Amino acid sequence: MRFAPFLLDPSTPIEGKPRKQMSQPDSPPSAMEARGATLGAIFARGRQWTSNSLLAHEASEFITEHESPEIAWAFHRAMFKAYFTDFADVAKQDLLLEVANSSGVSVDPLRTALEARSYQEQVMDGLRWARQAGVTAVPTFVFDDQYALVGAQDLAVMEQMMQQLGKQPR
Repeated sequence: MRFAPFLLDPSTPIEGKPRKQMSQPDSPPSAMEARGATLGAIFARGRQWTSNSLLAHEASEFITEHESPEIAWAFHRAMFKAYFTDFADVAKQDLLLEVANSSGVSVDPLRTALEARSYQEQVMDGLRWARQAGVTAVPTFVFDDQYALVGAQDLAVMEQMMQQLGKQPR
């Protein structure tokens, strides 16, 4: 499995922007919120700020390239929590380094890469790929670079897709 960059709101400037309220605190949970809760992913309500995630995607690309898959997965889980549960500003380098450190990432090389923007073009290439592949929402699961499942799907749906492609689900 590999994460590809995708901007939830491409109109977000580098410095971020105030967020419009999307749901009421007391309204029933959405299907995504309910499914996430069963998996331990909490989508908190009340976000007031939208971050630009380009630098976070650069960190992700660096970590994917330089760390083990286990550490990369730990980083992604921690970033999801930071953004969707804790409302952290994922555009802040200090936050990215803190999350990376807590995930077992060697932060000095990551800091150097972020300051040099070494992975910016790689992220831009990934964003172009996602657009060309027709990704319009997250999560989107792409199989064999040609088949996509959009949205948080049940395990049975994923297994069925794998079987249709002649793959053995893990």
